[in-house]
Amino acid sequence: MTIALEKMVPVTVLTGFLGAGKTTLLKRILSEYHGRRIAVIENEFGPENIDNELLVQEQDEEIIELSNGCICCTVRGDLMRTLNDLRIKRENGELTFERVIIETTGMANPGPVCQTFFMDDHIAEYYRLDAVVTVVDAKHGMDTLDKQDESQKQIGFADRILISKKDLVSDDEYERLRKRIIRINPRATITAVHFGETDLKEILDISGFNLNAVLDIDPDFLAVDDAPHDHGHHDHDHACDATCDHDHAHHNHAPHQDSVSAFVFKSRRPFDPDRLEDFLSGVVQIYGPDLLRYKGIIYLKGANRRMLFQGVHMMMGAEPGKPWLGKEKPETKLVFIGHNLPKDVFMQGLEQCLV
Repeated sequence: MTIALEKMVPVTVLTGFLGAGKTTLLKRILSEYHGRRIAVIENEFGPENIDNELLVQEQDEEIIELSNGCICCTVRGDLMRTLNDLRIKRENGELTFERVIIETTGMANPGPVCQTFFMDDHIAEYYRLDAVVTVVDAKHGMDTLDKQDESQKQIGFADRILISKKDLVSDDEYERLRKRIIRINPRATITAVHFGETDLKEILDISGFNLNAVLDIDPDFLAVDDAPHDHGHHDHDHACDATCDHDHAHHNHAPHQDSVSAFVFKSRRPFDPDRLEDFLSGVVQIYGPDLLRYKGIIYLKGANRRMLFQGVHMMMGAEPGKPWLGKEKPETKLVFIGHNLPKDVFMQGLEQCLV
């Protein structure tokens, strides 16, 4: 049974640095998102879990009903099993919820969580992965990025990045952190938040994994030249590195060499479809574990419409997008965000796939 996209249950993955305010944000969503019932899945009940006043049952239950009509459950076993259990209970009328939020631990890599929604057919036909939202602590963000590799992955996977505790740092310190985040992931929207006070519409129903929707909302989301982060205009024919080493920040701090970073491939020449498929299949096999998010628009020879392309780790997919309009110059724009990726291998390989 295939469910129409609008009937699928949207899922938000909420991740972020230890102590950055994930749980504060989650409590606010549960208490303020009135009229909608939410199922919250927590990796574990830590000391900083959901407010006791929201709980109406003992914590040794796997699924806990909250006093506001939402439910909360722990992943005691496998995330797939937990999601399927929720689905069965919902279909049987035992539980009522309209969306799912998965809160990961502060040390978690969101990758395996995201992959779950592409690997299991039962989950993929019922749940729609909407976005990864990452909460970053302005006060300790730089230090966390230096010391914890997983924190860079949390930023690399994000569709939205919320920076908390901005009031505890200077404008200069905040700007350095923001620029560092942009070098790691130039495609996520960055917003400063105060103790979870953010517009909930900014983090729910943003269709981060539905490329068609993203491009409808923001046609420039892959337009490197227009990205709002202090790059001057580039006239490169096909490649602008989002880690651009010419970051003209007016301070004496050298850019951090993070293991997670991004680069963009652009070309107005079309791809040979067979060569491109062979190349992408090969790099995903070799570098899949280190490829966090990759997405974009592909210009194929002989195709009158753009192909929309995206992937998480080794799960890669493409679908037809809008036709190229008469005035448009067809162009490929691909962004790759990953862990110690060999940029030159990707750039040269993609170049060789062009007609």
